[in-house]
Amino acid sequence: MTQSQIEPPVVAEDAGDGTRQPAGRSWLDRYFHISDRSSTVAREVRGGLTTFMAMAYILLLNPVLLSVPDVNGHRLPHAALITATALGGAVTTLLMGFVGKVPLALAAGLSVAGVVSTQVAPEMTWPQAMGMCVIYGAVIVLLVVSGLREAVMNAIPLPLKHGITVGIGMFISLIGLVNAGFIGKGDPVTLGTGGHLTGWPVLVFCVTLLTIFMLQARNVPGAILIGIVSGTVLAAVLQAVGATHAKDWGLNVPALPHNPVSMPDFSLFGHVAFGGWGKIGGMTIGVIVFTLVLAGFFDAMATIIGVGTEAGLADSQGRMPGLSKALFIDGAGGMIGGAVGGSGQTVFIESATGVGEGARTGLSSVITGLLFAAALFFTPVASIVPGQAAAAALVVIGSMMMTNVRHIDWTDRSVSIPVFLTVALMPFTYGITPGVGAGVISYCAIKGAQGKWREPSVLMWILSVVFVVYFALNPIQSWLGVH
Repeated sequence: MTQSQIEPPVVAEDAGDGTRQPAGRSWLDRYFHISDRSSTVAREVRGGLTTFMAMAYILLLNPVLLSVPDVNGHRLPHAALITATALGGAVTTLLMGFVGKVPLALAAGLSVAGVVSTQVAPEMTWPQAMGMCVIYGAVIVLLVVSGLREAVMNAIPLPLKHGITVGIGMFISLIGLVNAGFIGKGDPVTLGTGGHLTGWPVLVFCVTLLTIFMLQARNVPGAILIGIVSGTVLAAVLQAVGATHAKDWGLNVPALPHNPVSMPDFSLFGHVAFGGWGKIGGMTIGVIVFTLVLAGFFDAMATIIGVGTEAGLADSQGRMPGLSKALFIDGAGGMIGGAVGGSGQTVFIESATGVGEGARTGLSSVITGLLFAAALFFTPVASIVPGQAAAAALVVIGSMMMTNVRHIDWTDRSVSIPVFLTVALMPFTYGITPGVGAGVISYCAIKGAQGKWREPSVLMWILSVVFVVYFALNPIQSWLGVH
């Protein structure tokens, strides 16, 4: 029974966003629409905590990704990168919570950071690279303000949206299995290492995964959070008794730090440069911006569709209320990330773990954002949760997102083939954008082959052309002489 059922409305009050809601509820409830979305404050807090625990690895991984030298051989200070990562995640996630009011957390995007470290930094200085993040974020913001980004999301057919949700579920399951060591990193189709599961960390993953599944089967509230905490305790015990070595766990070692407090280093804040690209060439700059925009645009779009659908926030056509605000904040995340020196921020698929715990409103994002802010001073504590325990949560959420296959008409080849390509290519290419691109192109091509070329919207045909360019980018660069 919801709070609104317990306390009948007396009069209507302004909720602060133009809507009229029943009085008699707390400001927190009315501002975040908690009862309206069949949630509770406890679920939102639990969801925010779970999301942070699933995302905490980014505090250590992003500095590793950005540790490469720039064109001048300069490397960014490691401590400053941790601060920039935590600060960017805190600011953008709090904005999403208070303004977007949806359960989506943001941090330094791995796809964006990968482009920055492998394609941008080798061509320019780090301040210039962060300037590129600001530029790509500004481009996405302009697309949002113009209404084009929301129009693109709404133009995607509903079956393809369900396929995107399923594909993301498969993708994050694979991420979890690979991060846990259950599937080999060098050869993602091999069990463990050389066909065998090795090491106690993999056992921690298996125990955590089974614990969560068993708790869910018994409808225990907080199953995912309980599982992560239980897995962390087991890992800490194994580490304490000497059953494992610190290097076996990867980035996060499940041991209490000698000093839980770490002072933030804000030396990268504001170190952004625009211009001075004369030696690089306008064509190369254009390719870099195009690549960053695609990485930030479609990864976030697909994530928002997937998580929003899983949270029950989408309508019968797969459209989310307040979508424009969420898209604007996600675009602004690129600018914020560049300004703080931590690379572009984007919506994280790990937000689905909080949704799995019942999060439905922006309050959970506020909790996650506050925890990122606390991590500015307590990064050693945040790194206690081993990646193997968090990986189990990703596999669980992947299994939950798979339920969207029931909405797909597999007898209609014009639908089933694009959905299949979307679902298959996300895990097989280890990326979201290739799956979305293959789905869009094949959908339009098949409809055209059936003589139904008017059925896909004009935007879908334009997207097809954009994705053809995306897939052919390497030969196009070679043809144009761009390195």
